[in-house]
Amino acid sequence: MVSLQEQLMKAGLVDKKKVKVVNQEKAKQQKIERRTGVQSVNETKEAVAEAQRQQAERARALNAQRDAAAAAKAVEAQITQMIQVNRQPKGKGNLDVVYNFTIGTKIERIHVSAAVRDHLVAGRLSIVAHAGGFELVPRVIADKIAERAPERVVRVNKAAEAVAEGEDDPYKDFKIPDDFDW
Repeated sequence: MVSLQEQLMKAGLVDKKKVKVVNQEKAKQQKIERRTGVQSVNETKEAVAEAQRQQAERARALNAQRDAAAAAKAVEAQITQMIQVNRQPKGKGNLDVVYNFTIGTKIERIHVSAAVRDHLVAGRLSIVAHAGGFELVPRVIADKIAERAPERVVRVNKAAEAVAEGEDDPYKDFKIPDDFDW
């Protein structure tokens, strides 16, 4: 294969003297580099390496963003599945009572049967937000949901026995009547 120098000489753009001078300077530069151990800086190579590094960084950032979105979607699917599989009926509809609870500063209400209300008060059932509404799930499921997305769990009551045992209640001698309704 014919070198670039030979092609330029054939075209008449350079002569033998210029080629000889360039080759001598190139040899001198290589000799100096070998002696000092310092290579000449090639700006083009550095610019290409920097561009590749930046492109790799952007690709890593985009991959991390896609992975985070996929993980969030997977967590949402897990929560939806847990709620759909474990949701409890709220009541029959004809003898329902209103159960009030708060979300931040807003008071919400759901209609539940008396038995379901007792389970909510006792802490066996919890209220979770789902699809623009509220669903009732067992407390263990609400704890699993709270691990993944704490904002979805709206209401979890502590078990009444655990609260009463741990503190000195000044009203422990006064029993609440069974027919008392809040």
